[in-house]
Amino acid sequence: MKVDGKHFRSIWRERDGWSVGAIDQRRLPHEFVIARLTACEDAAVAIRDMLVRGAPLIGATAAYGMALAMREDASDEGLKRAYDTLVVARPTAINLKWALDEMRAALAPIDPVERAEAAYARADEIVEQDVEINRGIADNGLKLIEAIAAKKPGEVVNVLTHCNAGWLATVDWGTATAPIYLAHERGIKVHVWVDETRPRNQGASLTAWELGHHGVPHTVIPDNTGGHLMQHGMVDLAIVGTDRVAANGDVCNKIGTYLKALAAHDNGVPFYVALPSPTIDFAVHDGIRDIPIEQRSGVEVTDMTGRTADGRLETVRIVPENSPVANYAFDVTPARLVTGLITERGVLKPDRDSLAAAFPERIAAAAE
Repeated sequence: MKVDGKHFRSIWRERDGWSVGAIDQRRLPHEFVIARLTACEDAAVAIRDMLVRGAPLIGATAAYGMALAMREDASDEGLKRAYDTLVVARPTAINLKWALDEMRAALAPIDPVERAEAAYARADEIVEQDVEINRGIADNGLKLIEAIAAKKPGEVVNVLTHCNAGWLATVDWGTATAPIYLAHERGIKVHVWVDETRPRNQGASLTAWELGHHGVPHTVIPDNTGGHLMQHGMVDLAIVGTDRVAANGDVCNKIGTYLKALAAHDNGVPFYVALPSPTIDFAVHDGIRDIPIEQRSGVEVTDMTGRTADGRLETVRIVPENSPVANYAFDVTPARLVTGLITERGVLKPDRDSLAAAFPERIAAAAE
């Protein structure tokens, strides 16, 4: 996607051929900074501290982390150490483990002297696969936006999002935003309601930043505004991303997604989830019961960082000193509240049979 007319991806191999560049998303929207990863631990810290975030991008970063590790120590011990270091960096996004399993499967059978080159090659494949998958999501999701546009010719199609499921959460295109970008490029009048998404404000800081730099009309709203907009017919459809989809169609996404799904259901607004197939976890059969929900530092709730009137970046506390806080990072939306799952293989019903029919190879992999 574009930043002020220049194409960027969220992660890439640098010109030296071995180090990894990534946009430091902790610094957005106020500063555009490129981080350079040179070791496996750099990749682990980038994932853990949310320099990179979003399930697909976490997987891509982990793959490059394995490649960086093999450059330093390609022994069996080094391979195990790298896997163990990266797999615990964040617990919820299944793409992390998926990418590491892919890397380990490619590297374990071959001679250690060949592993570094093979690791970079496999990581590059994972990155390119993500771009291809997300373009497929764009094509399939576009049909939903086109259908709404056809019913209201000349009028704006209003899409509500939550958190950031844009190109910053993937390698390129995004998941929930991919159909929006494609609709915009095709000349469809589209406008995005961007949830701020407390406590880390990924909507206000990231989604708004990337939409604005790409030229897509949008409006940032407080998290609790969506229901009101839906009641007054100001939302045509909601599209969100996900960090893990259970085999039964339950969807785990940024905290607050469940409440948006409830509001959409109550007001007859279609509620879609856009996801790449590696996000499906066929080993989990009940999302509410079995998906681990990450609890992050309370500082994300108590403190906020922003730019002052004189241009300085300052962090301030907004919660009383002695008040305890809870910071559940995700919630699970039951499949019954999901209109459809936008995947690279079409828009699917959120149920076991539809997922299994579309991705039989993923079921086979989960059974191994």
